[in-house]
Amino acid sequence: MKKAILATKIGMTQIFAEDGSLIPVTVLKADPAVVTQVKTVENDGYSAVQVGFGEIRENLVNKPRKGHFAKAGVSVKRFLREFKLEDAENYKAGDEIKADVFAVGDKVDATATSKGKGFQGAIHRHGLHRGPMAHGSKYHRHAGSNGACSDPSKVFKGKKMAGHMGHVKVTIQNLEIVRVDAEKNLILVKGAVPGAKKALVMLKSTTRTDK
Repeated sequence: MKKAILATKIGMTQIFAEDGSLIPVTVLKADPAVVTQVKTVENDGYSAVQVGFGEIRENLVNKPRKGHFAKAGVSVKRFLREFKLEDAENYKAGDEIKADVFAVGDKVDATATSKGKGFQGAIHRHGLHRGPMAHGSKYHRHAGSNGACSDPSKVFKGKKMAGHMGHVKVTIQNLEIVRVDAEKNLILVKGAVPGAKKALVMLKSTTRTDK
């Protein structure tokens, strides 16, 4: 990947473009991500940059991780992530990756954990059709048959049933950055970004080439 950064989702708003059109945007606060380790092909078998993001009290971090941050000469961070950047060898421990790494017009992929919606039925979770609502139907919103009894005598994996909905890793590709505020460390992305407010969002240069 060419560029990447970690950010916190603040929420959604809307801005006006120069031509007067209204653009819905997601506001992300990209506080500086500090490089904690640079991985090389010689030592680790691959090239990558490990970064720390988010403040956390030192007494909430275990000793091995404290030692890792101390070796890099940076304060303790809440999150550790890796970016396989093309120019990883140009970074060193202690460097900061800020919001201005991206510019207006850049296309990015946004990755975050989607909102959890608890235990949901098959109609809400998968959009399955309900049965007739007449009194004699006896079948309205429940899941129905799960499979044959004697053969194959099991329920196949992946069958659409009721269960935990949401709270999964989601990536939305090819989003456009419409504004970057380097002073306030804000990035405005056109459209919706997965995750609840205050969620950790990973922005990286898009991998899509069709648009």
